[in-house]
Amino acid sequence: MERDQALVGTVALLALGGYEADPQRVTRASSYFEGRGLKVVVAPRPDERIQRFSASESIRLAALERVARDPEIRLVVGLRGGYGLSRLVSRIDFGGLAEGIRSRGVRWVGQSDWTAFQLALLAATGAQSFAGPLAGPDFGAEQRDPFTERSFWSAVRGEPLRLEWAQEGPAIDVAGILWGGNLAMLASLVGTPYMPQIEGGILFLEDVNEHPYRIERMLLQLEAAGILAAQKALVLGTFSGYRLTDYDQGYDFEAMLDYLRTRLSLPIVTGLPFGHEGPKATLPVGAQVRLRCSGAQVLLEAG
Repeated sequence: MERDQALVGTVALLALGGYEADPQRVTRASSYFEGRGLKVVVAPRPDERIQRFSASESIRLAALERVARDPEIRLVVGLRGGYGLSRLVSRIDFGGLAEGIRSRGVRWVGQSDWTAFQLALLAATGAQSFAGPLAGPDFGAEQRDPFTERSFWSAVRGEPLRLEWAQEGPAIDVAGILWGGNLAMLASLVGTPYMPQIEGGILFLEDVNEHPYRIERMLLQLEAAGILAAQKALVLGTFSGYRLTDYDQGYDFEAMLDYLRTRLSLPIVTGLPFGHEGPKATLPVGAQVRLRCSGAQVLLEAG
């Protein structure tokens, strides 16, 4: 495997929520980054798990603080998602994390449960992080997705974002702050100090195992809270893993989306390659971006 010359030092595979149930994923992910010339730290230790969490709250916070203070660590990748960051956000020193990002260029990458961390960091400090692959499910998979790899390394090297995909949607050309992540986690932050106050932004969302009516309900919550009306566009990634029943009688994701398009005034763009399944782009949360859609082709760019 080609060694990466743009990043030197140590990568931390950090589990701040759930634990990685498959130890082979941890082994494969560690070997993957070592093959890129990076030292690897896994925190907390796998034997510290408790219930569905990677460790107790105090141990997880201590692991976060060690990683944030270590001058050798230039890259932090979430080991997995799950649940648990909601218990920690009120106790995290986001100012200290932002200082490491700005002074040492530390990249923080994750998704799913990590959305709470990323949005709280953005709300508290304005510092950027990356919504992207997780170490266990993505880099620890038996077969890694080439697009996911390319997008990840391009982002953490600091290369400009240029992401194109095909979709049917409104013709738009807008610019604003890119922010978002997992819909359920974002909705859980409404009314808290950890929700960024973004005006004129571009909001991207994804989720897994949520029935379309639950997705609709959370989006209507964002509408009622005034969050959607303040954005220039809503960009949807993958919403996978849900199950329909006979009771739905044709109410599926597309039916839900058709309804929202009649109700919401902001443009809705679909097809973003980001979510829990399939190819996954690495997206700069908190960066200024430009979104252009011709009706059949979408281009998302950031410097």
